Amino acid sequence: MSKHDDDITPQKALLTLEPKPPITLIRGYLNNEQQVALINEAQAYPLSRPEIQVFGKFHAIPRQQVWFGDLGCDYLYSGLFIRALPWPKYANKLRHKLAKDFSLGSNGVLVNHYVDGKDCMGAHSDDEPEIAKGSDIASITLGASRDFVLKHKHSPARYSINLQSGDLLIMHWPMQKDWQHSLPKRLKVKDPRWNYTFRQLMVNFHA
Repeated sequence: MSKHDDDITPQKALLTLEPKPPITLIRGYLNNEQQVALINEAQAYPLSRPEIQVFGKFHAIPRQQVWFGDLGCDYLYSGLFIRALPWPKYANKLRHKLAKDFSLGSNGVLVNHYVDGKDCMGAHSDDEPEIAKGSDIASITLGASRDFVLKHKHSPARYSINLQSGDLLIMHWPMQKDWQHSLPKRLKVKDPRWNYTFRQLMVNFHA
Protein backbone atom coordinates (compact mmCIF):
# COMPACT_ATOMS: atom_id res chain seq x y z
CA MET A 1 0.00 0.00 0.00
CA SER A 2 1.25 3.49 -0.80
CA LYS A 3 2.91 5.65 1.80
CA HIS A 4 1.01 8.54 0.23
CA ASP A 5 -2.61 7.43 0.01
CA ASP A 6 -3.75 11.00 -0.68
CA ASP A 7 -1.96 10.82 -4.04
CA ILE A 8 -4.07 7.86 -5.17
CA THR A 9 -7.62 8.75 -6.12
CA PRO A 10 -10.38 6.55 -7.54
CA GLN A 11 -11.30 7.60 -11.06
CA LYS A 12 -14.99 7.26 -10.25
CA ALA A 13 -16.28 8.22 -6.82
CA LEU A 14 -18.85 5.42 -6.82
CA LEU A 15 -16.20 2.72 -7.14
CA THR A 16 -15.07 0.92 -4.02
CA LEU A 17 -11.83 2.10 -2.43
CA GLU A 18 -10.78 -1.53 -1.95
CA PRO A 19 -8.69 -3.33 -2.97
CA LYS A 20 -5.78 -0.90 -3.06
CA PRO A 21 -2.71 -1.53 -5.19
CA PRO A 22 0.44 -2.83 -3.41
CA ILE A 23 2.66 0.14 -4.19
CA THR A 24 4.98 2.62 -2.51
CA LEU A 25 5.01 6.17 -3.89
CA ILE A 26 7.85 8.52 -2.98
CA ARG A 27 7.50 12.06 -4.29
CA GLY A 28 10.70 13.81 -5.33
CA TYR A 29 12.94 10.79 -4.81
CA LEU A 30 15.51 12.23 -7.23
CA ASN A 31 16.73 15.77 -6.75
CA ASN A 32 17.07 18.23 -9.62
CA GLU A 33 20.78 17.50 -10.19
CA GLN A 34 20.15 13.77 -10.45
CA GLN A 35 17.24 14.32 -12.83
CA VAL A 36 19.29 16.58 -15.11
CA ALA A 37 22.16 14.06 -15.23
CA LEU A 38 19.82 11.27 -16.30
CA ILE A 39 17.95 13.36 -18.87
CA ASN A 40 21.21 14.61 -20.40
CA GLU A 41 22.50 11.04 -20.60
CA ALA A 42 19.24 9.86 -22.16
CA GLN A 43 19.72 12.15 -25.17
CA ALA A 44 22.34 9.65 -26.42
CA TYR A 45 20.33 6.46 -25.77
CA PRO A 46 19.85 4.30 -28.91
CA LEU A 47 16.06 4.55 -28.82
CA SER A 48 13.79 2.68 -31.23
CA ARG A 49 10.09 2.46 -31.99
CA PRO A 50 9.63 -1.25 -32.84
CA GLU A 51 6.54 -2.76 -34.37
CA ILE A 52 4.30 -5.27 -32.60
CA GLN A 53 1.61 -7.48 -34.10
CA VAL A 54 -1.98 -6.76 -33.06
CA PHE A 55 -4.82 -8.79 -34.62
CA GLY A 56 -2.58 -9.83 -37.50
CA LYS A 57 -1.34 -6.32 -38.32
CA PHE A 58 1.95 -4.68 -37.38
CA HIS A 59 1.93 -1.31 -35.64
CA ALA A 60 4.78 0.84 -34.32
CA ILE A 61 4.52 1.26 -30.56
CA PRO A 62 3.33 4.77 -29.51
CA ARG A 63 6.59 5.66 -27.72
CA GLN A 64 10.36 5.06 -28.02
CA GLN A 65 12.28 2.61 -25.88
CA VAL A 66 15.59 0.93 -25.07
CA TRP A 67 16.53 -1.97 -22.77
CA PHE A 68 19.76 -2.02 -20.72
CA GLY A 69 20.82 -4.97 -18.61
CA ASP A 70 23.42 -7.37 -17.33
CA LEU A 71 24.88 -10.11 -19.52
CA GLY A 72 22.25 -12.82 -20.11
CA CYS A 73 19.34 -10.52 -19.29
CA ASP A 74 17.63 -10.34 -22.67
CA TYR A 75 13.92 -9.60 -22.61
CA LEU A 76 10.88 -10.84 -24.54
CA TYR A 77 7.57 -9.00 -24.28
CA SER A 78 4.70 -8.21 -26.65
CA GLY A 79 6.37 -10.53 -29.13
CA LEU A 80 9.56 -8.43 -29.16
CA PHE A 81 12.90 -10.03 -28.33
CA ILE A 82 15.30 -7.39 -27.03
CA ARG A 83 19.02 -7.92 -26.48
CA ALA A 84 20.33 -6.22 -23.34
CA LEU A 85 22.63 -3.29 -24.05
CA PRO A 86 25.41 -2.34 -21.57
CA TRP A 87 24.37 -0.09 -18.68
CA PRO A 88 24.86 3.68 -19.16
CA LYS A 89 26.66 5.46 -16.31
CA TYR A 90 23.80 7.26 -14.56
CA ALA A 91 21.14 4.59 -15.15
CA ASN A 92 23.53 2.15 -13.48
CA LYS A 93 24.10 4.58 -10.59
CA LEU A 94 20.34 4.81 -10.11
CA ARG A 95 20.12 1.01 -10.04
CA HIS A 96 22.64 0.88 -7.19
CA LYS A 97 20.90 3.73 -5.34
CA LEU A 98 17.63 1.77 -5.40
CA ALA A 99 19.45 -1.31 -4.12
CA LYS A 100 21.00 0.69 -1.28
CA ASP A 101 17.84 2.57 -0.30
CA PHE A 102 15.27 -0.23 -0.67
CA SER A 103 17.23 -3.49 -1.10
CA LEU A 104 15.63 -3.58 -4.53
CA GLY A 105 17.49 -5.98 -6.81
CA SER A 106 17.47 -5.32 -10.56
CA ASN A 107 19.52 -6.53 -13.49
CA GLY A 108 17.74 -4.65 -16.27
CA VAL A 109 15.90 -1.41 -16.97
CA LEU A 110 13.38 -0.57 -19.68
CA VAL A 111 13.55 3.11 -20.62
CA ASN A 112 10.49 4.55 -22.33
CA HIS A 113 10.50 7.98 -23.97
CA TYR A 114 7.18 9.76 -24.52
CA VAL A 115 7.72 12.68 -26.89
CA ASP A 116 4.51 14.39 -25.77
CA GLY A 117 0.98 13.58 -24.60
CA LYS A 118 0.18 11.74 -27.83
CA ASP A 119 2.61 8.98 -26.88
CA CYS A 120 1.13 6.44 -24.49
CA MET A 121 1.19 2.94 -22.99
CA GLY A 122 -1.82 0.60 -23.08
CA ALA A 123 -3.13 -1.35 -20.09
CA HIS A 124 -0.90 -4.32 -19.27
CA SER A 125 0.88 -6.24 -16.51
CA ASP A 126 4.63 -6.79 -16.36
CA ASP A 127 4.23 -10.52 -15.91
CA GLU A 128 6.60 -12.02 -18.47
CA PRO A 129 7.95 -15.43 -17.40
CA GLU A 130 11.58 -14.26 -17.30
CA ILE A 131 10.82 -11.75 -14.51
CA ALA A 132 11.88 -13.22 -11.17
CA LYS A 133 8.81 -14.46 -9.30
CA GLY A 134 7.83 -12.27 -6.37
CA SER A 135 10.18 -9.44 -7.35
CA ASP A 136 9.34 -5.74 -7.17
CA ILE A 137 9.52 -3.29 -10.08
CA ALA A 138 10.69 0.29 -9.51
CA SER A 139 9.48 3.07 -11.82
CA ILE A 140 11.14 6.51 -12.05
CA THR A 141 9.50 9.46 -13.84
CA LEU A 142 11.50 12.29 -15.44
CA GLY A 143 10.15 15.30 -17.32
CA ALA A 144 6.46 15.94 -17.94
CA SER A 145 3.86 14.91 -15.37
CA ARG A 146 1.53 12.18 -16.62
CA ASP A 147 -1.39 10.19 -15.22
CA PHE A 148 -0.57 6.59 -14.31
CA VAL A 149 -3.75 4.49 -14.23
CA LEU A 150 -4.14 1.28 -12.21
CA LYS A 151 -6.98 -1.16 -12.89
CA HIS A 152 -7.75 -4.22 -10.77
CA LYS A 153 -8.23 -7.44 -12.76
CA HIS A 154 -10.93 -8.95 -10.53
CA SER A 155 -12.99 -5.95 -9.37
CA PRO A 156 -14.08 -2.50 -10.64
CA ALA A 157 -11.35 -0.77 -8.61
CA ARG A 158 -9.52 1.82 -10.70
CA TYR A 159 -7.09 4.51 -9.58
CA SER A 160 -5.14 7.34 -11.18
CA ILE A 161 -1.84 8.79 -9.90
CA ASN A 162 -0.28 11.92 -11.38
CA LEU A 163 3.42 11.05 -11.54
CA GLN A 164 5.79 14.02 -11.56
CA SER A 165 9.45 14.43 -12.42
CA GLY A 166 11.68 12.78 -9.84
CA ASP A 167 8.93 10.56 -8.39
CA LEU A 168 9.57 6.92 -7.55
CA LEU A 169 6.81 4.31 -7.69
CA ILE A 170 7.61 0.79 -6.46
CA MET A 171 5.17 -1.89 -7.59
CA HIS A 172 5.31 -4.70 -5.04
CA TRP A 173 4.34 -8.31 -5.63
CA PRO A 174 1.55 -9.33 -6.35
CA MET A 175 0.88 -6.08 -8.23
CA GLN A 176 1.58 -7.65 -11.63
CA LYS A 177 -0.63 -10.65 -10.85
CA ASP A 178 -3.72 -8.69 -9.79
CA TRP A 179 -3.46 -5.29 -11.52
CA GLN A 180 -2.92 -3.71 -14.91
CA HIS A 181 -1.34 -0.29 -15.40
CA SER A 182 -1.31 2.19 -18.27
CA LEU A 183 -0.23 5.67 -19.31
CA PRO A 184 -3.17 7.13 -21.30
CA LYS A 185 -2.87 9.87 -23.91
CA ARG A 186 -3.01 13.43 -22.57
CA LEU A 187 -3.13 15.69 -25.62
CA LYS A 188 -2.62 18.87 -23.58
CA VAL A 189 0.85 17.65 -22.52
CA LYS A 190 3.46 19.10 -24.90
CA ASP A 191 6.67 18.19 -23.06
CA PRO A 192 8.60 14.90 -23.15
CA ARG A 193 8.60 12.30 -20.38
CA TRP A 194 11.17 9.62 -19.59
CA ASN A 195 10.32 6.54 -17.57
CA TYR A 196 12.79 4.00 -16.14
CA THR A 197 11.41 0.66 -14.91
CA PHE A 198 13.97 -1.47 -13.10
CA ARG A 199 13.32 -5.23 -13.16
CA GLN A 200 14.88 -8.43 -11.87
CA LEU A 201 15.11 -11.08 -14.62
CA MET A 202 16.18 -14.69 -14.46
CA VAL A 203 19.65 -14.72 -16.01
CA ASN A 204 20.03 -16.68 -19.28
CA PHE A 205 16.29 -17.38 -19.43
CA HIS A 206 16.51 -17.04 -23.24
CA ALA A 207 19.89 -18.73 -23.62
